Amino acid sequence: MAAARLARAAPTAAGAALHAAGGRLPLPGGDTEIDWKAYMAQVEGVINGTYDYTQLQGDTGPLVYPAGFVYIFMGLYYATGQGTDIRTAQHIFAVLYLATLLLVFLIYHQTCKVPPFVFFFMCCASYRVHSIFVLRLFNDPVAMALLFLSINLLLARRWGWGCCCFSLAVSVKMNVLLFAPGLLFLLLMQFGFRGALPKLGICAVLQVLLGLPFLLENPIGYLSRSFDLGRQFLFRWTVNWRFLPEALFLHRAFHLALLAAHLALLFLFAFCRWHRTGESILSLLKDPSKRKVPPQPLTPNQIISTLFTSNFIGICFSRSLHYQFYVWYFHTLPYLLWATPARWLTHLLRLLVLGLIELSWNTYPSTSCSSAALHICHAVILLQLWLGPQPFPRSIQHSKKAH
Repeated sequence: MAAARLARAAPTAAGAALHAAGGRLPLPGGDTEIDWKAYMAQVEGVINGTYDYTQLQGDTGPLVYPAGFVYIFMGLYYATGQGTDIRTAQHIFAVLYLATLLLVFLIYHQTCKVPPFVFFFMCCASYRVHSIFVLRLFNDPVAMALLFLSINLLLARRWGWGCCCFSLAVSVKMNVLLFAPGLLFLLLMQFGFRGALPKLGICAVLQVLLGLPFLLENPIGYLSRSFDLGRQFLFRWTVNWRFLPEALFLHRAFHLALLAAHLALLFLFAFCRWHRTGESILSLLKDPSKRKVPPQPLTPNQIISTLFTSNFIGICFSRSLHYQFYVWYFHTLPYLLWATPARWLTHLLRLLVLGLIELSWNTYPSTSCSSAALHICHAVILLQLWLGPQPFPRSIQHSKKAH
């Protein structure tokens, strides 16, 4: 009878584990492998001497990440016994998770905007983020850790090193480019066009150096695979557009409409919220000393607000968000919700927004309701970013101009 009860319970336990793993049963190492084996196969191809990106394949498809990904995961390949020691890989990613939290806390420490109790939710309340880091072993956490290191360097006024780390993050995964419009605005505001060119040059040169072995072998193949902006996403994995018909989700006109909305909102924030000196936005191209209103040193909140808002706008208008993409903005959400005080958005409502976002990302498979709830929460955050006080106050700069 005991054996019979165990036999009946086994499918139930397996089903629960399968659901918790996002549709895949845990392996003996304790992970729910999705892309790790594919990563190792792609890296192994490079180790074996294949530098043509069009020939590098894994179980889940071709290699579609830039060269920085290859080098970092090549190190992990050797550190984990050719990718077979999953337990060691999990330990490495656990350390990466703690390092990411440290980098994020260093950023928030300079803002003095977010109540301390919120950090409990950031550390302890997200099953999905813990899964992405320690169980799934995706490359997204690696890219975001480098991005947060870059922001810390920018806050320390190490602009060159900050741009270098930013470019390194882009070389792991292209999603970091969502921060690029904000970074460009900050560089122009701080240095003008000529002063920003060396910093942009650092980003470009590092990409060329990292990709050089692959560019020499097949430049078109490398660029088309690693920086493919038109890659098609599968409807079955979308978190944010489940309520749409699949035909509309896949339609090119829908993608172009999202791109247009993304660019339009970026320009609106740049013209109306970030640039508030009273001069034309073209004045950013001038040397700072030649502007009518000489710029003040950028404050930590100005740097962080611009970068986080730039990324968040891109998230809102993404063609598709997959479950591992949650780490693209999870650690920025407390700042976006609490940095701009709004009377209508109480602490309880902000926590409710965080909770609904977490629930949406933990709903597998996604539903029309979970996707709609995610968009509603994004709209609330965008609305308060637009209506709330900005870190670039117009009145202070005007008074300095008059003085």
